[in-house]
Amino acid sequence: GCWDGKFYIDIHLSLQLLHFCLLLGISLAALLGNGLIISAVACGHHLHTPMFFFLLNLALSDLGSICTTVPKAMHNSLWDTRDISYTGCAAQLFFFLFFISTEFYLLTIMCYDRYVSICKPLHYGTLLGSRACAHMAAAAWASGFLNALMHTANTFSLPLCHGNALGQFFCEVPQILKLSCSYSYLRELGLLAVSVCLNFGCFVFIVFSYVQIFRAVLRIPSEQGRHKAFSTCLPHLLVLSLFLSTGTFAYLKPPSTSSPSLDLALSVPYSVVPPALNPLIYSLRNQELKAAVWRLMTGWFWKH
Repeated sequence: GCWDGKFYIDIHLSLQLLHFCLLLGISLAALLGNGLIISAVACGHHLHTPMFFFLLNLALSDLGSICTTVPKAMHNSLWDTRDISYTGCAAQLFFFLFFISTEFYLLTIMCYDRYVSICKPLHYGTLLGSRACAHMAAAAWASGFLNALMHTANTFSLPLCHGNALGQFFCEVPQILKLSCSYSYLRELGLLAVSVCLNFGCFVFIVFSYVQIFRAVLRIPSEQGRHKAFSTCLPHLLVLSLFLSTGTFAYLKPPSTSSPSLDLALSVPYSVVPPALNPLIYSLRNQELKAAVWRLMTGWFWKH
């Protein structure tokens, strides 16, 4: 009996440590990658173009979302606790929804940027001038803020009577709704449906844009030109597909299909993976950005 108990304690501690190390690795990759992109775009004057301006905003939203969920999860994993205060949970939910919504709107704008640059190159300077870009970025951040404010205020106005234990590593709307026994949770479901419709509208716009992009790319005579256009667009499409599919299913799946392992498997791809993957996808495919990051790193190294 004593040996069995010791064995299970050792396994539990090993899993805790593994969980902590995985989260640490993901957060360090996200912080380093996004930090380098922000520094390179801010310092490199030749990178002050619409595409890199939106990439800078995307990196800021990625940093925000990873810093909202992962540090608390790492603390809980290391100290073997799942405690979070009521106000802490509300703050975490608000900031997570703010950054994750903004990220989706920015990815939609970046798709429009690709569409204009490939399908309407002669109108690029007119349609995506500095003022238009600033307005679009501001609209993405403002929409994310309003979305987060509505959902947080509505979710935390519900009475919770099914305990106070969330089956997730961060505060999430579906998990909090499971704890509510009031019929007023239908109001939050209505709000979620409105958000899903808006996001579906963005998705339809993205699909339409990519159909136009791929049609234009296939008309490019040179194979090198086609390869360059596809290598720019396909990673963007991959991140969007992962982000949308897992996020939509996590929020719309029926409670009967819910289980801690499924909830975790769905939440990690849309909450933790994109902030770590985005810098890799956008920087590896872009020679200008790679060169700027390299200059930044070598310049810092020689100074120190």
